Amino acid sequence: MLKPELQAKFLQHINRKKKDDEGFTLIELLVVVIIIGVLAAIALPSLLGQVSKAKQAEAKQNVGAINRAQQAYFLQPQEFADSIPELGIGIKTQTDNYNYTVTTNTLATNSFSQTRAVARKTALKSYFGIVGTAIGDTVTSEVLTLAGACESVNPTSIVGTATAFNTQCSTVATGYSDLAK
Repeated sequence: MLKPELQAKFLQHINRKKKDDEGFTLIELLVVVIIIGVLAAIALPSLLGQVSKAKQAEAKQNVGAINRAQQAYFLQPQEFADSIPELGIGIKTQTDNYNYTVTTNTLATNSFSQTRAVARKTALKSYFGIVGTAIGDTVTSEVLTLAGACESVNPTSIVGTATAFNTQCSTVATGYSDLAK
């Protein structure tokens, strides 16, 4: 058994130690908040760029799907579909980020279809796809369908209308580059 004097000092020591271990000081909390703020400031610009890329991926995917659907559709009636619902692939003509349209042209030499994905927001790039026909083998008169997809170099909401079939983007519309690189 301890002497009452030592027992009292020992209890005071234990109580003091518990009070010291109760929490964080204001300075420690401020340092943690500042570190989190600096990390957030560094990461935020990178995150915002990724958000635009994700939104643009929607248009790339849909233009590619419409191009492939046009090629498949052409097999039966030997013409391209005049609208997206006619293709039956479930792509909406308007989303939060893009408006989608399809135009078809039948020329004496070949026919083609152009799909436009026009950005609805200023920070997004626009896209277009083009699908057309060409004679593959002159002996058999085999008709081939060819496709191309293009992306605007800079964010824009302007997509020109193709007047002739060509899978090279720069010849169809200025300010666009080929997606198939």
